[in-house]
Amino acid sequence: MSDPGTDKQAADTRKARFGALPERVAFEDMVEEKPVLSSNQAVDAYDPDGLAVRFSCLAADLGL
Repeated sequence: MSDPGTDKQAADTRKARFGALPERVAFEDMVEEKPVLSSNQAVDAYDPDGLAVRFSCLAADLGL
């Protein structure tokens, strides 16, 4: 059988390595808040003619 001193030493090593759970992390430490950039009305405004610049499809142009 194994030596009781060796078992005690192995148990102490395990306890030192795995004996305690890590401390809880607060929710505030996991979340980063950044201010939202102000919207650019000239860029964000709907422009139906500008859609043709970004969307080009021959089938749509022909009404298919």
